[in-house]
Amino acid sequence: MVVEQPVFSVLGPLQVRSPEGLLRIAGRKPRLLLASLLLDANQVVSSDMLVEVLWPRTQPSSAVANLRTYVSSLRSAGVQIVAQPSGYAIEIDAERLDALRFEELVTMARAAGRTDEAFEHLRRALALWRGAPLSDLPASPLWDGRLRALTQARLAAAEELAELKLARGEHAGAIDDLRRLIGEHPYREDLWQRLILALHHSGRRAEALHAYTTIRRQLVDELGIEPGQDLRDVHASVLAGDPAPAPVTAGDPPPAPAAAPHQLPADVPDFTPHQLPADVPDFTGRAADVAALTRALSAGERPPDGPPSIAVVTGPPGVGKSALAVHCAHALRAEYPAGQLYLCLGGTDTTPADPLDLLAEALRALGVAEQALPPTLRERASLYRSLLARRPMLVFLDDAADTAQVRALLPGHGCAVLVTSRRRIAELPGALQLELDVLPPEEAEELLAKIVGAERVAAEREAAQAILHSCGHLPLAVRVAGARLAGRPGWPLSVLRQRLDDETSRLDELRAGDLEVRGSFELSYRRLPGDAALAFRALGLLGSQSVPGWVADAVLDRHRSDTVVDTLVDANLLRLAGTDPVGQPRYRLHDLVRCAAMEKAGAPTIDGAERHALVRVLGGWLTAAEHAAARLPTTLFGLTSDGAPRWSLERETLGRLTAEPLAWFDAEHESLVDAVRLAAGAGLAQSAWGLAATLVPYFDLHCRLDEWQSTHRVALDSARAAGDRHGEAAMLRGLAQVCLYQDRYAEAGDMFRRARAIFHELGDTRSEAISICGLAAVNQFSGRHLRALGSFRHALAMFLAIGDRSGEAYARQAIGRVYLSLRDVRQASRWLGDALRLAEELGDAHREGCVSMQLGRLYDLVAESDRAMRFQGHALDIFEALGDRHCGAYAMRNLGGLQVARGDRSDGSDQLERSLVIFQQLGDRSGEADTYQSLGELYHSSGRSVLARHYLHQARELRRELSESFA
Repeated sequence: MVVEQPVFSVLGPLQVRSPEGLLRIAGRKPRLLLASLLLDANQVVSSDMLVEVLWPRTQPSSAVANLRTYVSSLRSAGVQIVAQPSGYAIEIDAERLDALRFEELVTMARAAGRTDEAFEHLRRALALWRGAPLSDLPASPLWDGRLRALTQARLAAAEELAELKLARGEHAGAIDDLRRLIGEHPYREDLWQRLILALHHSGRRAEALHAYTTIRRQLVDELGIEPGQDLRDVHASVLAGDPAPAPVTAGDPPPAPAAAPHQLPADVPDFTPHQLPADVPDFTGRAADVAALTRALSAGERPPDGPPSIAVVTGPPGVGKSALAVHCAHALRAEYPAGQLYLCLGGTDTTPADPLDLLAEALRALGVAEQALPPTLRERASLYRSLLARRPMLVFLDDAADTAQVRALLPGHGCAVLVTSRRRIAELPGALQLELDVLPPEEAEELLAKIVGAERVAAEREAAQAILHSCGHLPLAVRVAGARLAGRPGWPLSVLRQRLDDETSRLDELRAGDLEVRGSFELSYRRLPGDAALAFRALGLLGSQSVPGWVADAVLDRHRSDTVVDTLVDANLLRLAGTDPVGQPRYRLHDLVRCAAMEKAGAPTIDGAERHALVRVLGGWLTAAEHAAARLPTTLFGLTSDGAPRWSLERETLGRLTAEPLAWFDAEHESLVDAVRLAAGAGLAQSAWGLAATLVPYFDLHCRLDEWQSTHRVALDSARAAGDRHGEAAMLRGLAQVCLYQDRYAEAGDMFRRARAIFHELGDTRSEAISICGLAAVNQFSGRHLRALGSFRHALAMFLAIGDRSGEAYARQAIGRVYLSLRDVRQASRWLGDALRLAEELGDAHREGCVSMQLGRLYDLVAESDRAMRFQGHALDIFEALGDRHCGAYAMRNLGGLQVARGDRSDGSDQLERSLVIFQQLGDRSGEADTYQSLGELYHSSGRSVLARHYLHQARELRRELSESFA
C-alpha cells in the first residue's frame, strides 16, 4: 500500500495535513526534528545538527538512538524520511511544502516580468503565509539563516506586489500593503518612499506629506538621524507639486528615456547605426534568461551618467548564445534610439579580430571617415568612448575571444554592452554573467514543433522525444534535425530517430546545408593547447557519467593538472556537473560534445596516446576502488586482478577521497560500473574483471545485485575472450554468489563448481577454498546439512593449511551456523564460540557482529532471551557503527522478534518496521518479505486483523514475485 505524503506548512505554525485533515505530531522534539528537516527539504541534515536543535543545552548519551526513535515515529505518521550515513532528509516537491511553493511562485513571477501573470503568482505566493515561520516552536540558532532568508524573500515579494498594484492603478491596495510592511519594518526608508509616492500618485498629497513628517520624526527622535537623500528628494518633489507620473499598465514596457541632447564634432555626421542581425523568428523559451538580460541592460535601470551596463552570455557551442542575445537586443532597441552597434569579434576563428580593426569598424559605423581614423589603439578607443558618451547606444559584441579583446571595446558611460562568448569572461567588474545550458525538454520539443510542424510532432511524439534526446536538447542540434525533417516532408520522424541512434555516426546526420553541429565543435577544439586536446579526446571515451577532476591527472600521467581542466571548462567544452558527497568537483561532456571527442580519439578503434590514457584512467579507478574497498566493513573473500595496470593518485588526494569509503562508492559506483564496460569494450580484460571484483563488497553491503550481476557478466565475457582463466573463475564465483542470494541454488552450485575447478587447475588454494564455501552454503540452504558440514570442514582445512585466519573465522562460523540449523546446540556453541574468539583476536568487528547474530539465535533456541537480546543488540551496535545497514537490518529484525516474544510489542514492532524500511531501500526483497511476515504474525496475535492481512498479503505477493523472477 502506497501512503500519500502529507502536505507540510512552515510559513506560520507548523502544520501537517493529510487527505483526512490535520495530522497531530505529538511531542515537541518530533516537531522540532520535522521542522529542521523541512527547512532544509531535499537536503541531508546531519545528525549532529539535529541533536543540537533537539537538545540545545545538554545532550543525553542516548541522543542518536532517541533521534532514530523520533524519525520512526514521524515515518509512522506518513512522513517520508530518508536515512543517509551522515543524517536524514525529507524528499518532497514544492506542491507539498509551502516554503518551496512560495519560492517557486516568486521565481515564476520574476520570470514573467511586469505582467498579470506575475501579479497572480505573487498574490498566491504571499497568501501561503500564515504568520512568522514556525512560530509555535522554540527558536533554534541553527534555523536563523533559513528563517531570515524566508522573511527577506517575503518582504521582497510583498514590495514587488505593491509595485505591480501601483502599475495597475490599484493605489488603495498598494497603499494598504505598504502600510502593513511598514508596520513590520518601521525604519525601512525605501518602504516609506514607496508609500509617499503611492499616496501622491493617488492624489492624496496631504497624506503623502504627513507620511514624510511621521518617518522623519521617528528617525530624528528615536535614532538621532535625518532621512536619506532619496527620501528627502521624494518629499521635495511632493512639496513642489510635481505632477505624478501616469500609471503604467502591467505588461507594458517601461517608457523609453528621452535621449540626452548632444553635439557631434563638426567632422562627424549625425549618423544612427542600426546594425543588429535579424531576430530569430522562431525563438523559443528561455523566459528567465530573457528577463534577466533585458532587465540588466535596460536604460531605465542605469543612471544616464553611470558606468555602462554589461551582460556576458557564455555557454558551449550550439547552445544558442547569439540567438538569445540578438532576441534581447531587439527587445531593447526602443530604449537606445541613438543606435545599436554590432561587432563580430571572431573569437572562434583561428585568429580572432584585432581590437584595432574592430574599433575602426565601430568608428566608421559612427560616421567617422576612413581618413579621419586615428592611427593607434589608444586614440581610437578614446574617440570611440567620446562619441558613445554623447550618443548612448546598445553595443553588441558577438563571439568574443577573451576579456582583453572586450575591454578595449567598452564605452565609458551611459551605454549597454552585450557580450557573447564560448569562453568564460568573468573579469569585467559589475557584469551580469549568464551561462546558458541546453533547453529544457519541453522547450526543445516546442522548438522542433515550430520547425517541423506541431501536427507532425504530435503524431510521432515518442520518436520526436527520442530525436531530442539524441540531440541532447542542444538548440543547434535540434534546429539541424528540424531542418532535415522539414526538407523531407515524406519522412516519418522514426527514420531520423533510427539514424541518430548510433553515436558513432550521429554527427554525420546532424548537418543540413551550412548548419553543422560537428563544425561548431571543431571551432572550439582547434583552439585547445595540446594537453587539453588530449584530455578532451580521452574524456570522450569515458562514457556519459560525470567524472572527478583527478581523471585528467591520469589521462596526462601527472598530478595536479587543474589548469588543463580549467582550460576545457573555460572553453565550455567540459561542464562542471556539481560536487559529490565526498567534496570533489565532477565534470561531464555534453552527449554531442562527447561524440565529437570520441571521433577525435578514433573510436571505436582506440590506440596511441588515447589508449595509454584510457589504461591509466582505468588503473586509477582500480587503485582508488581497492583503497576504498579495503576500508569497508567487510572485505572477506575479495579477489584481485594482479595483472591489471594500476595508476596511483596522489597519496593525500587518495586518502581524502576514500576517508569515507561508503560515501566514495556512493558517489563513484555508476562511473565504476561504466568503467567495467569500457574496459571490456577496449579488450582490457584484467582491468574489467579486477574492477568488477573490487566492487563486490560495496554491492554486497547495499544489495545491488543487478549491478553486481551485470558487471560480472560483462567481465566474464571479456575474460573468456582474452583466455584469462583466473578472471573467468573469479567472475563465475561472483555470479554464483548472486544466485545464492536469489535462492537460485542449482545455478549457484553449477557456477561455484566451475569456479572451483579452474582455481584448482591454477593452484589458487585460497580462491578454491572460497568456492568450496559457496558450494557448502548451497547445500545448507537446500537442506543438505551434512553435505554442507563436509564442504565447510574441507574449506577450513585449506584455510588452516595456508594460514588464512580470516577464512578460518568464516568457516568456523559457517560450521556453527549449520549445527544451529540442525539444532545441535552443543556443537553450535563450540564452533561459534571459537569463531567469536578468533574474530576478536583479528580485530574483525564485522565478523564479530555476524557471529553475535548467530549466538543470539542460539540463545533464543534454548530460551535464554536476555542473552539472546544482548548478542543481537551487540551485533546491531557493531553494524551501525560500521555503517553496514544491510546486516544491521537483519540484526534489527532479529532483535524486534525477540522483543515481541518477550511481550514488548511496541518496541518490537518499531524494530521490525525500521528493518522493513531498510530492506525496501536496499532492494532486499527476500528480507522485506520475511519482515512483512513477522509483522503480519505480530498484528494477527494482537488482534489487529486488518493490518495483519495487509502485511501477510504483502509477504505472499513478494515471495510470489521472487519465485517468478527466478524461475
